[in-house]
Amino acid sequence: MDLRASLDILMFVTVCAVLMTGFPVAFTLAGVALIFGTLGIIFGVFDFGFMAALPQRIYGNMTNDVLIAVPLFVFMGTMLERSKVAEDLLENMGRLFGRLRGGLGYSVSIVGALLAASTGIVGATVVTMSLLALPTMLRRGYDPALATGSIAAAGTLGQIIPPSIVLVLLGDTLANSYQRAQLEQGIFSPETLSVGDLFAGALLPGLLLVGLYILYQIVRAALDPKSSPAMPADDSISTSELYRRTLRALIPPVALIVAVMGSILGGIATPTEAAALGAIGATLLAGERAGGIKYAVRAAALALIALLILTSFMDLRTARSEISSGDQMGIWLAYILCAIVAIGLAAAIWRLWLRGIVAEVTQATARITSMVFVILIGAALFSLVFRGLGGDDTVHEFLKSMPGGTTGAVVTVMVIMFLLGFFLDFIEIIFVVVPIVAPILLMMGVDPVWLGVMMALNLQTSFLTPPFGFALFYLRGVAPESVTTMQIYRGAIPFVGLQLLAISVVAIFPSIATWLPRLLFSTM
Repeated sequence: MDLRASLDILMFVTVCAVLMTGFPVAFTLAGVALIFGTLGIIFGVFDFGFMAALPQRIYGNMTNDVLIAVPLFVFMGTMLERSKVAEDLLENMGRLFGRLRGGLGYSVSIVGALLAASTGIVGATVVTMSLLALPTMLRRGYDPALATGSIAAAGTLGQIIPPSIVLVLLGDTLANSYQRAQLEQGIFSPETLSVGDLFAGALLPGLLLVGLYILYQIVRAALDPKSSPAMPADDSISTSELYRRTLRALIPPVALIVAVMGSILGGIATPTEAAALGAIGATLLAGERAGGIKYAVRAAALALIALLILTSFMDLRTARSEISSGDQMGIWLAYILCAIVAIGLAAAIWRLWLRGIVAEVTQATARITSMVFVILIGAALFSLVFRGLGGDDTVHEFLKSMPGGTTGAVVTVMVIMFLLGFFLDFIEIIFVVVPIVAPILLMMGVDPVWLGVMMALNLQTSFLTPPFGFALFYLRGVAPESVTTMQIYRGAIPFVGLQLLAISVVAIFPSIATWLPRLLFSTM
C-alpha cells in the first residue's frame, strides 16, 4: 500500500477516534483535515489546489435553498414542544386507549408518530414523553423495560417520519452525490433527487415501523398481561367528553402535519416553502394555546388553509405578461388572506413574546442551526482533503472487492454506518460518511431514494442501540432512579430487533420506499 492510500485510511480512522473522545465535531473535522493535508503536501502526495475549492464549497452550502428548511423545521418543532401539544395528546390518548391491555403503550407509539411528523426532534420528543408518560406507566404497573423501550423507540420516529431534519440533510447530501455519480458516468444531463422524493419515500417505511411497534405491544400484552395492564375506567369523564377532548387535542397537530406534508407531496410547495408554512402554523398554534387572542389566530389559520387551497387551483404568479380576470381576482383574494395571516401571526408572536416563549424558541433554533452549519463547513474541508488524498478511489476499490457485488457493497456500508452510529451523531455520519460512499453505490446502480431511506432507517436504529444510543441517554437523564440503566437497555433491544426487521423488509421489497415518490413525482 502506497503512502497516499495509507494517509487517507489513517485520516478517516483518526477523525473517528478523536470524535469518540467528545471533542467538538466541527473542529475535529477541520483540524484533522488540515493536519493530514499538510502531511500530504510535505510528502508530495496532496495538491494544495483542493484547498482552494473550500470557499466555493462554503458559499455553495450557505446559499443552498434546501438547507434553509433546517432552521425552519427546527423552529417549528421547538415551538410545538413549548406549546404543550404533546402533553394534551398523551393525556387524552392515554385515557382513550388506557382501558385496553397495553393501551398506554399504543398511545405512546401513536403520539410519538404524531410528534415525529410535527417536530422531528428526537431529544425533545424522548424527554417530553419520558416526563409525561413514564411516571403514569410505572404507576399503572407496566414493566419498566417495556415502558422505557416503548418511549425510546417512539421518540426516535422523528428520524424517519417526515418532515425530518435527518431527511433534509441526507436528501441534500445524496442529491449532490447522485449528480456527481452521473457526471462521472458521462451523463451530462443528470436526473435530480429532491428532499421531497426522500420525504415521500420515507413515509411508508415510517408507518411500517409504527405498525411493528404497536403489533409487538399487542403480542406482549397477550403473552404477558402483567407487563402492560389495562387502566381502570375513569368515571369522572364521560365517553363523549373523552372523544371530544381527544379530537380537540388531535386536530391542530394533524392539520399542521397535513398542511406541511400535503403541500410537499401534492407539489404545491417545495420542502423549504413547506417548512416556512410549518413554522407559521406552529407559531399560530402556540399563540392560540397561549390564550387571549384566539379569534385572531383562528382567523389567520383559516386564511392560511384558504391560501393553500387557492394556490392549488389558481396560478397566483404576478410576474406574468398575461393574467386572466379570474386569476387577477385570485391574486387580490390572496393579498387579503396574507394580510389576515400577518395580523394573526403578529398577535401570536406578541402573546408568546410576553410569555418569554419566543426568546426560548429562537435561541434553541439558532443554537441547533449554528451547530449543523459549522459541522457542515468542517465536513466540507474534510471531504476535500480526503478526496485529494485519493480516499474516493480507496473506498471505491474496497466496496467493489466485496463479495456479492452491489448487494455486498450495500450491506457493508449499512454495517459500517450501524457500527459508527454507536459512537457518532447522525449529523457527523451524514456529512462525513455519506459523501464518501454514496457516489460509489449510486454508480453501481443503486436507487437513490431507496438508498436514502435505508440510511435513514439505519441512523434511526443507532439512536436505540445499547449502550451508546442517544435516545437511551436522553431517557436515562429524566427517568426516575427506580428505573435502572439495564432495564432501559433491556427494553430497547426488542425495538432494535424491530428496526432491523423493518430494514430487512425495505431491503427485500424496495418498492416500499420507491413506489410513492414515483407515483407522486415520476422523476426517478
